[in-house]
Amino acid sequence: MNKTPLHKSHIELGAKMVNFSNWEMPISYSSLIEEHNAVRNSAGIFDVSHMAVFDFDGGDQIGFFEKIFANDIKKISKDNKAIYGALLNEQGGILDDLIIYHANDKFRLVSNCSTREQNKNWYERHAAEFGVRVVERSDMGILAIQGPDALSKVSAIEEINDQASSLQTFECMFDGEKLYARTGYTGEDGLELIVPAKDIKHLWDQALGLGCMPIGLGARDTLRLEAGLNLYGNDMTIDNHPYESNLGWTIDMSDKNRQFIGKEALLSIDQSKSQKITGIILQDKGVLRPGYEITHEQGNGIVLSGSYSPTLQSSIGLARVDQGFKKNGKVLIRNKVLNIEFVSPRFLGQGKMHP
Repeated sequence: MNKTPLHKSHIELGAKMVNFSNWEMPISYSSLIEEHNAVRNSAGIFDVSHMAVFDFDGGDQIGFFEKIFANDIKKISKDNKAIYGALLNEQGGILDDLIIYHANDKFRLVSNCSTREQNKNWYERHAAEFGVRVVERSDMGILAIQGPDALSKVSAIEEINDQASSLQTFECMFDGEKLYARTGYTGEDGLELIVPAKDIKHLWDQALGLGCMPIGLGARDTLRLEAGLNLYGNDMTIDNHPYESNLGWTIDMSDKNRQFIGKEALLSIDQSKSQKITGIILQDKGVLRPGYEITHEQGNGIVLSGSYSPTLQSSIGLARVDQGFKKNGKVLIRNKVLNIEFVSPRFLGQGKMHP
């Protein structure tokens, strides 16, 4: 299995390690609930160095991204910002979701580890048309420091540029090869640090010394679920289009002349008849799990992601369902029909309950 530069540190901290897309990763260090609450109430640090990092060199990079990316790269082409969106195939199926960062006239892209080879081949296939060279940065690692105290912790780390703590949401900056970005996957404030692998242990150790709790994949999943953030492979796959995956807001059709991959397929979709992802809360005793069947007055659905929510102290999930649902529905769990409430998929925002 692949190992991140911090693998030895995870073992020394007593982490329980698991196979995650052929990477040996920590699922927890202490307890999931303790780690989850640390991010919601103070600050936690994640090793996400398994994610795929790509840089780009030469050619018409704007034209390249305009073609392969369903969101419009021009939104950040003149700013030090990040943009989230989807990589689509010709049929409008989601190859992956990703974030593209732009600062100092350079682009850096981060996507999921499970799609690394597929994506690399896709980038290279289309980059040639624009004279762009794709550079996989397997020499980089990624740390995410998240939580209400995250920025104060980051500002106390000596090697990190003082300006990093002043970035606004989805802003980013390069400091040499290092990239700092005010992005994350928890619903909390914080920074992601994409840095050379040789530097990562020192930054990790400093963050731990400042009181950041190490957080494993278990709490990462409950945190992102409470924030209503999709996980590729669970909540969307190549068999899903963006409109049935809560990603319609990332599809930018404003430039009529921009022909991105998948555009024609998306234009043929009747969005009024598409299924959609919604949040669900279990009203009875039990735990929502992927694959459970859902029914409501106007149709059916299926649970995509489900878990116990430490913040809400309830079982919550994301489900793809037929449109027309109202407030309540049913879910089948172990041959028992239980009650669910349909809610916004964003159960939390910035660590606080939505109204």
